[in-house]
Amino acid sequence: MTIRQVYRLFESAAQAHARWECEMASNILGCRKRRWLLALTVLPILLVSVAQAADLPAMLGGKEAYAPSFYTPTIFGASILVGLCAGLITGCIGAGGGFIITPALMSVGVKGILAVGTDLFHIFAKAIMGTAVHKKLGNVSLKLAIAFLVGSAVGSTVGGSINRKLYESNPVLSDTFINVVYVVLLGFLGAYALFDFIKLRKAGGEVGAHHGESEHGRQIAGGGKGMVATLQGLRIPPLITFDQDLVPGGKRIPAVFVAIAGGIVGVAASIMGVGGGFLTFPIFVYVLGVSSFTTVGTDILQIIFTAGWACISQYAVYGFIFYTLAMGMLLGSLLGIQVGALTTKVVKGIHIRGFYALTILAGFINRFFALPAKLNEMKIISVSKGVTDVFDKIGFVVFFAIVGVFALWVIKEFVANMSILRGGAKRT
Repeated sequence: MTIRQVYRLFESAAQAHARWECEMASNILGCRKRRWLLALTVLPILLVSVAQAADLPAMLGGKEAYAPSFYTPTIFGASILVGLCAGLITGCIGAGGGFIITPALMSVGVKGILAVGTDLFHIFAKAIMGTAVHKKLGNVSLKLAIAFLVGSAVGSTVGGSINRKLYESNPVLSDTFINVVYVVLLGFLGAYALFDFIKLRKAGGEVGAHHGESEHGRQIAGGGKGMVATLQGLRIPPLITFDQDLVPGGKRIPAVFVAIAGGIVGVAASIMGVGGGFLTFPIFVYVLGVSSFTTVGTDILQIIFTAGWACISQYAVYGFIFYTLAMGMLLGSLLGIQVGALTTKVVKGIHIRGFYALTILAGFINRFFALPAKLNEMKIISVSKGVTDVFDKIGFVVFFAIVGVFALWVIKEFVANMSILRGGAKRT
């Protein structure tokens, strides 16, 4: 694959995860029982935070596992805002919302490992509350799912172990590692997203975040046809047969490749806290050659198990999940996704593409400008604390300014076009 096709792969991954987020939000908010479950989960957290805020120790994570976390109504409100902004980006842009959660949490002082664990728990909670598995059981390939989950369990364990070992060795090293991972990924995605936006702008195109997805898929698939044929042509036992309803006799692929794919997804999910659905869809469709029909159902099962295994076995039992923060993020994201998705009906696609590039680059700038302070603490570079504080503040201000402006813009468009949205029409 070329570098550009790799970017399309990641973009497709972000879009697939955004579609899953939107479906979960709709399932939760569209069901009275699930709304009550959400209310009964969040309300006690808010009441306890108000009643006991003065008695909690003033620390947000720490070097030792099971360290208590400082929690106040202010932090609860901030967690809702973080979730709201992430939801607005996911719903409106159709990709990228999950990328800002860990950087946002780290920006306000949450340890990197705690931010990753908390994000994973937030995704797991959303999957449990919002998944309607019975609707998708007809799409699930059990053999594919089992092979994939074996790999993802191993990958999640490896990724979580890496994060924890680094943290136990040196908390600053752990934060630096997570920083570097996000700098590389967001820098890569942001640069290509900006290039795409400039290209479309010059061409006068009106391609939105969701439009053009099939073309991107054809480009990726075109680059991956040889790989798909090679992998499916190998006869390494045991072989998995799938897509029998779509292809006479079905397709076959060695189980080892499905497990390897699961391992890659598990490592990425456990290290970054982005959830298993981020990479599963493009790997299944464009690398393994699984149909979209089969992938959708199988992906739902793997998100539950991958996110659940990663957050419970690698973070929860070691005390690296900020549960109250996660529930605030869940509450905010559910609302944000709904508002963002509706707003796409009344805004120009080119504007959405522009904000997509800006928000990804904002996350990159935020983590990039946080690196000098971490490298200085580790004695890798020698810079005065005043300089590192300035860099850190620049990254903080740029990040939250761009994300805040985007959130306000979406909300403004939503409110201003309420009558159009109620009528179900789309502005031209």
